[in-house]
Amino acid sequence: MKLSNKTKELFKRAHKLQPELKHEEVVSLWEYNLDRDHPRGLTDGFVLISDHALTVYENDAIALCEPMENIKEFRFQAGVGCVFAEYINKNGDSFLISRADSSHKTRIATAIKAANHYFLFGSHAFEKYFPAANVCPKCGRAYRQGSETCLNCIDTKRAAKRLWGVAKPYKWLIFASMTLFVFISLLGLITPILTQKLTDEFILSETPDKISPLMYLVVIGNILLVQLASRGLSSVRNWTLVIAGNKVVHRLRGIVFDKIQRLSIARISKRTAGELMNRVSQDTSRIRMFIVNQIPHLLEQVLLFLVVGIAFFVYDWRLALLVVLPTPLIALAFALFRGIMGKLFRRNWERSAQSNAVLHDIFSGIRVVKSYGTEKRESKRFEDYALAEKNTQLKIETKWAYINPLLQFLISFGEFFILFYAGNAILGGEMTLGEMSKFSSYAGMLYTPLQFLAGFPRHLMMAKTSITKVFEIIDEPEDIKDAEDAKDIQIKGAVSLKNVTFGYDESVDVLRNINLEIKPGEFIGLVGKSGTGKSTLINLVMRMYDVDEGSVSIDGVDIRDISQESLRSQIGVVLQETFLFNGSIYQNIAYAKKDATREEVIAAAKAAGAHNFIIRLTDGYDTWVGEKGNTLSGGEKQRIAIARALLHNPKLLILDEATASLDTETEKQIQESLAKLSHERTTIAIAHRLSTLRNATRLVVLDKGRIAEIGTHDELIEKQGIYYNLVMAQREMSKMA
Repeated sequence: MKLSNKTKELFKRAHKLQPELKHEEVVSLWEYNLDRDHPRGLTDGFVLISDHALTVYENDAIALCEPMENIKEFRFQAGVGCVFAEYINKNGDSFLISRADSSHKTRIATAIKAANHYFLFGSHAFEKYFPAANVCPKCGRAYRQGSETCLNCIDTKRAAKRLWGVAKPYKWLIFASMTLFVFISLLGLITPILTQKLTDEFILSETPDKISPLMYLVVIGNILLVQLASRGLSSVRNWTLVIAGNKVVHRLRGIVFDKIQRLSIARISKRTAGELMNRVSQDTSRIRMFIVNQIPHLLEQVLLFLVVGIAFFVYDWRLALLVVLPTPLIALAFALFRGIMGKLFRRNWERSAQSNAVLHDIFSGIRVVKSYGTEKRESKRFEDYALAEKNTQLKIETKWAYINPLLQFLISFGEFFILFYAGNAILGGEMTLGEMSKFSSYAGMLYTPLQFLAGFPRHLMMAKTSITKVFEIIDEPEDIKDAEDAKDIQIKGAVSLKNVTFGYDESVDVLRNINLEIKPGEFIGLVGKSGTGKSTLINLVMRMYDVDEGSVSIDGVDIRDISQESLRSQIGVVLQETFLFNGSIYQNIAYAKKDATREEVIAAAKAAGAHNFIIRLTDGYDTWVGEKGNTLSGGEKQRIAIARALLHNPKLLILDEATASLDTETEKQIQESLAKLSHERTTIAIAHRLSTLRNATRLVVLDKGRIAEIGTHDELIEKQGIYYNLVMAQREMSKMA
């Protein structure tokens, strides 16, 4: 069993307090720091739960010991600035186990879950609730929540190899551009030779009267042809790079977008929309530029440097050494720049993502902003994030402004040696002006790669930051994924929840030990106060989340063994938060069935009570609804969402406050439509107005994450329990209205 260092320390302490205790007998354990009896008192507390007893130690002395056979369950509660752990005995009485400050919240909550897991299933759950620390094995830094990629220790070679895997399908376009550059470079070597010939044999000729005009024109013509050929090949090369670049970014964006869609709702919600958009658009664009422009250009410039450098050494090795003298200094500057700038580029990326997230929030909630008159406040908020991004960018530019002139000076420093060397050679009669012109051109060809290499670290750091962010998403574990042998089934509608326990985080279980059997064709109404887990339950049935404990089955098959596409393609959903895409009304209804006919769309709209208001609009079904349907009222949006679900013709229908935004008359029409729709299919409905669930086959009343009551409307009214009180409260509210 692989445990974190902290858990290992807890085990050592447990064995020190109870040396006879075997490792496998430990059910759960945790530390606490607040005295159980005195509100302001501190203590060194330790809780040990074994197969046979709960033992509480304070300052290494036993403060409480209770046999496990007397305990029914454990509970965790969050107070004001502190957390409590309790146990419930067989008589239903609660007893305090420990108190701790909020810094212990997560660890104690998970420890309580492990203890209750033992009660429910009779097995230990250390690997689930006490996992190994999620840290980088290389540097020991903790991974970001939900990530298994260390941003400080990313393997550059591995990342480059994976990146090449993305670009590999278009390798021939990239190789073609590099081949063309070789020809362009060879043509570039010819021009200085022709220029030398023109200078020495024509311009500086001692017998100009003997020069044939035709030969002069031939030399000029050759220079012109070389230039035209070079420009033509450059145009073709740029064209191939543009094509390759667009294909690479299209494929990379597809990979990233597809991965984001496969991530669970829980993982997606941990990141802002601006951060995800950065990865899909901005980061992939930077990577495209790096793959298509920088990497080929790097290889080309290195090749050019080698070819021209060899030519220089063949001609005069002393002159060649003078030319390449700055190269080691540039390599040193490269290494220094890489170390200094890496963190700044990552920080700048984070600032950019934050700015985008703020913009997304403001534009998405612009109605709320205007309603409360907070435009200036939001402008200030965005300015603060933009200022932080600007300051980080300014640091990058400032450091580059210091480094770049130095590198450029080092590169140009070799030119002074060339001028000095060539000047002496000309004065000594060892070199002609034409030869000096030729080798000055060759020196320029050598300095071009050096100048490129001087600026390459900047592009590398930018690309590395984007590569890290993109592959962090691509490598992120998928919480909700299909099993290797996932089944495609035809849903009949039997739903079974057995011992289902679930919480959105480690501290609180939203649902606890839920057991519910739903027969095909039943209409089940979920009832309860806000926060009792009604929406959570339907999320589990749709497998938006996986249960922490227990199982959810459809037609006797665990939904984790059903392919997600098969499952959700047979579920119709109308959620409490209605969402419409930025398109026409017709497109939003037809979204549920891509091959739907216009007649089917209209029939679904009529069944949902939407047809009459749609045809009164200027463009009817072609009316554009705007982003999130902001041109429509809440009731109109909800009717379109219901029409979308009706068109889907699902085997399992889920309604989460589906009629909450409708007037009484429209609600009545839709209830009649839903009654017809749910006649031959299983329906699970949540409704704020309890009167809409009167005709449900059964009502399931949730309270504090548990099933408190089950029965028909009449049965629960007669019982005069929780449901009865809710109905009476709503009737009183109706009288007051």
